[in-house]
Amino acid sequence: MARLPYADLTTEEAKPLVERIVAERGSVLLLYQMLLHSPPVASGWLNYLTAIRQLSTLPGDLRELVIMRVAGLNGAPYEADQHAPIALKEGISQAQLDALDGWQDSPLFDARTRAVLAYADAMTRQVQVPQAVFDAVLAELGQRQTVELTATVAAYNMVSRFLEALQVHTHDE
Repeated sequence: MARLPYADLTTEEAKPLVERIVAERGSVLLLYQMLLHSPPVASGWLNYLTAIRQLSTLPGDLRELVIMRVAGLNGAPYEADQHAPIALKEGISQAQLDALDGWQDSPLFDARTRAVLAYADAMTRQVQVPQAVFDAVLAELGQRQTVELTATVAAYNMVSRFLEALQVHTHDE
């Protein structure tokens, strides 16, 4: 059970944002039901995450792979539950999802995905990224996608921390 009740989605302040979320996402996920306690914060969050997920040039498979890795590292099951189906649609295999905890020892990940996973691990676990890890990502992705990857890992660390602090979980649905 979440630590706070979910927001009233029928208030005058929330209604326009609820309509936008439904139009863009199909429904108001529990994440947004909690965020809507503060419609301005929910609006900014939606804009940022829409840019990360829909406007970035980072390939969808890499985006979803790092989102799933961040969710696993941070113990954020709701985040993983929401993104596993998206990861599969983006071309990540179920075997790869199952192997994420031990990706370093798995033959299922190529040099590109290993570089990206090492980067996500460093950003999530230590915050500071070792130069060799950064250089490997830059060589694989170039400058723009390295920035987009960095923003994606940062954003989904924010998501998992928000979800876990307020104990937003799938069983609340």
